[in-house]
Amino acid sequence: MTHPVIVRNIDRPAPEVVSGLAAAGVATIHEAAGRTGLMGPAIRPIQDGVRIGGSAVTALCPPGDNMMLHAAVEVTQPGDVLVVATMSQSTDGMLGDLLATSLHHRGCIGVVIDAGVRDVAELRAMEFPVWSAAIHAQGTVKASPGSVNIPVVCAGIDVEPGDVVVADDDGVVVVPRSRTTDVLYAANDRLAKEADTRRRLEDGELGLDFYGLRDRLEALGVRWVDSADDI
Repeated sequence: MTHPVIVRNIDRPAPEVVSGLAAAGVATIHEAAGRTGLMGPAIRPIQDGVRIGGSAVTALCPPGDNMMLHAAVEVTQPGDVLVVATMSQSTDGMLGDLLATSLHHRGCIGVVIDAGVRDVAELRAMEFPVWSAAIHAQGTVKASPGSVNIPVVCAGIDVEPGDVVVADDDGVVVVPRSRTTDVLYAANDRLAKEADTRRRLEDGELGLDFYGLRDRLEALGVRWVDSADDI
C-alpha cells in the first residue's frame, strides 16, 4: 500500500461460521488452526470472563494518532471487531470511552489494539470489550493519515479485513477468512475429543495411560522407582 486509503466494503465470513469459531474459544481455535494465528502475550484483556468473535475491520495508525480510528467507525458493521495496528511502537491511549461509544453504536463488539487504551473503568462499565498492549492515560492527536481495511500486522500476526478474530481471557487468535470453515470443522472435532477426555479423567483414568505417555517416558530413559533409595 503506497498511499493512505479507507476501504468501505470488505468480504465477511458467514455469521454461523463466525459464531461457531467464537464459541470454541482462543485455545481450541489456535490448536485447530495448526497452532497459528495467536497474537503475542502482550495483548491482554482489560476485562475478565468475556469471549467475542467477529470479522476484522483493520486500522493502521501513526503512533500517538487516533484519527483513523474515527474513520474506521464509519465502515464498521454489527458483529465486527476493530483491529488496530500502529506504524511504529506506541503505548499511547488511542482508544477511550468516547470512541468506544461510537463503535458500540455501530454494532462493533470489541477492539483489539496493539497500543494503549484509557478510560478503562468507563469501558468496563459500558461492558465494551478491549484487548490492548497497554493501559496508558497518555492522550493522542488527530493529525496524520493512515489507512482503514488494509492488511496489517498486529502483535506479530498478519490480519486482513474480514479475517475472523476470536478473543477471550487467553488472548487473541486470528483465522484467515479463507480457512474459517476448515478451522471450524477441526475445532468442533477437537472439542468432541476433549469432551471424551474430560469424561475419562473425571472417571479416574490417568493421562499417562490414555495418551500413551508411559511408553514414551520409558523410551526416553525415565525409570519408576519405589523410593529415592532405589535411584
